[in-house]
Amino acid sequence: MKRQARGGGPATIGASSPKTGDTAGERAGTITEHARRLRRRLDRADLRAVPEARRELRELLRHWGKPGRSEIAELLTSELVTNALVHTDDDAVLTAVVEPGGLRVEVRDFVARRPAPHAPRPDDDTHGRGLVLLESLADAWGVRPHGVGKSVWFELGAEAA
Repeated sequence: MKRQARGGGPATIGASSPKTGDTAGERAGTITEHARRLRRRLDRADLRAVPEARRELRELLRHWGKPGRSEIAELLTSELVTNALVHTDDDAVLTAVVEPGGLRVEVRDFVARRPAPHAPRPDDDTHGRGLVLLESLADAWGVRPHGVGKSVWFELGAEAA
């Protein structure tokens, strides 16, 4: 059975404003081998960030986990990034942290409205599936409120569930 939590887990995003730390490295994505961490600022409504975030996560996870785990992480990250860019009118921040036991990905946006999973409509093949996929494939996931906005996060163990 999947576990859903609200809050909890390590705080991996420290910015309190979308404008904090606006450096070229953060905008383009930064992978730090020492910490095995990816941090990327996502510009408002810039859907080019979705495949770029997938590529950067793929690089971070190149030698991580059992077969198929990194592909699941890429899919779920794409969904979180897309949701943040489509359903908010502000920037967002993607953070991924690889630890010996697993992966934690967070997408922080600056809109307090909480996402709610719902069944996709049969006549709409592109909307309504992100949180359903998250709920189905992640080992754990949740929404954590911040002073300004929220973080939607998921965790995956390196081993197959």
